[in-house]
This record gives sequence, structure tokens and C-alpha cells, in this order.
Amino acid sequence: MTIQQSRTANPQPVAKLAVVTMLVAALIISTSSVWVKLADMGASAIGFYRMCIGGLVLIVICLLRGRSLWQGWAHHRWLWLGAAFFAADLWFWHRSIQYVGPGLATVLGNVQVFFMTLFGFLFLQERISWKFFVGLVLTFTGLFLLVGLQWGELSANYRIGVFYGLATALAYTGFMLSLRHAQSLPESLTPMANLGLLSVLCAMMLAVVVQWEGGDFSIPNGLSWFSVLALGVFCQVLGWVMITKTMPSLPTSIVGLLLLLQPAMSMVWDMLFFARPTTLLDGVGLLLVLMGIYLATLKRRRLV
Repeated sequence: MTIQQSRTANPQPVAKLAVVTMLVAALIISTSSVWVKLADMGASAIGFYRMCIGGLVLIVICLLRGRSLWQGWAHHRWLWLGAAFFAADLWFWHRSIQYVGPGLATVLGNVQVFFMTLFGFLFLQERISWKFFVGLVLTFTGLFLLVGLQWGELSANYRIGVFYGLATALAYTGFMLSLRHAQSLPESLTPMANLGLLSVLCAMMLAVVVQWEGGDFSIPNGLSWFSVLALGVFCQVLGWVMITKTMPSLPTSIVGLLLLLQPAMSMVWDMLFFARPTTLLDGVGLLLVLMGIYLATLKRRRLV
């Protein structure tokens, strides 16, 4: 094989590896809601341990690699803002998981795609394509099939859990925008360093919240220990590192499609491990939501 032939033969295996890596990462992240449910602890305390463990692991990795952890206050204030949004995200999401289950809470959180697009339209002069509006209609039609038809029969806690899930999406949007801005600064830290520092800052904020709520930091049993360690190391570090490393090598449309495995599998885990009652209408609703979210992630292609 000539050098030219080897160069043209390499992209396909690399692309396949990237796809497999992204699928595995999405599968790993999809288990995070399961670990929250199994931890059997206060929602804020679970968030504290996840952020503390994950953040410290990421920072240790950065230090071992000789990566900088400081770029001045102009940069770090965006990490503080992102940490505040992430703390709110976990506060809402963990409670949504406890009220409506891991599957629906994760599906609701993924509605952040629409909030991101609206922010770009309102403040960044980004165009919105027809795919966004079709995706919006499909998503909220699917959500209506999942929870709207039985709304009058749902308990007060379940209804609150639905609103907490939507609030999760809004808070996650703020986190993503803050982190993206921090990483776009001229002299930003590496993505791993940014996420590590932001996670530790988020853990500090959640520690204050736990104290304010009158909660405690005790981990009651072995399953709880395993759950918070899985959240911190398995999901917060391994899953996100795989995603951030692989994302640049794949088209945005493919990334959006592959990451839909996360909410889909979260619903599957909910049915398998927590006996979530599921009807045909639930399945149709979930399919519509996933289709809508995927359409909303597709960017307008410029004509050249």
C-alpha cells in the first residue's frame, strides 16, 4: 500500500471508532440518573459528592499532565457563573428523578436544546430554521403523550417533578453557555481543567445548600457509596472526557443523533430497574420527543 493509499484508507476506521466511542460515552452518561435513584440520599448531597469526586479527579489529571489551573479573574468568573447554573441544574434534576423517575427526568432535561437555540436567536443573531419549529412541535406533542393525558390524575409531587425537569433544562442551558464562553476566551484553560474547576466550585455551592437545607453528608450504605463513586468517576469524568475528546471528529448532526441514546436508555433503565409502567402511547411519545430534539440540533446548511 502506498502512502497516498494509507492516507485515504485511515478516515473510515477513525470515524467508526469515534462513533463507537460516542455511543459508549452516551451509554455511560445515561446511567447517571440510575445512580442518583439508587444512592438513597438527599438530592443536594448526591450532587455534592458527584461534583466533588469528579472535579478532584479531573484536577489531579490536569496537574499530572502539567496543565494550568489559573487564567485570572476575568476567566474564572465565568466558571463561577457556570458552577452556579450547574448547581441549580443538579438541584432540580435530582429532585425530578426522585419524583418522576430517571427516564422522564432525563428526557425533560434534554429539552435544553430549545432553550439554547432561542438564546442564540435572541442574543447572538443566529437564524432559526424550519427544523427547529418542527422539532418543537414534535417534542411537546411527545411530552403531552408522556404526561399531559393523565395530568389531572397525577400526584402533586409528580407534577412538581415535571416542572423540575423543565427547570433542569433551563439551568443546564445557563451552564453550557457559561462554559462555552469561558472556553472561547483568548487564553482559556483546557476543557478538562475548566470542567474540573467548575465541578469543584459547584461542589462548594452544593455543600452550602446542604447545610442551609439542614441535610447531612452521611453515606448510609455500600450501594450509596458505589452510586456516588460511579457518578463522580464513571459519569462525570469518564463519560464527559470521552464526549469532549470525540465530538470534534464527528459532524454535529451525527453527534446529536448519537447523544440521543442518553435519554432513550435512561427511559429503558427506568423500565428495567424501577418497573416504570409504560404504555404504547408512552413509547410513541418518547419517539416523538427524541425526533424533535434531534431535528432541533440540526444546523442550517449554508448554500455555496
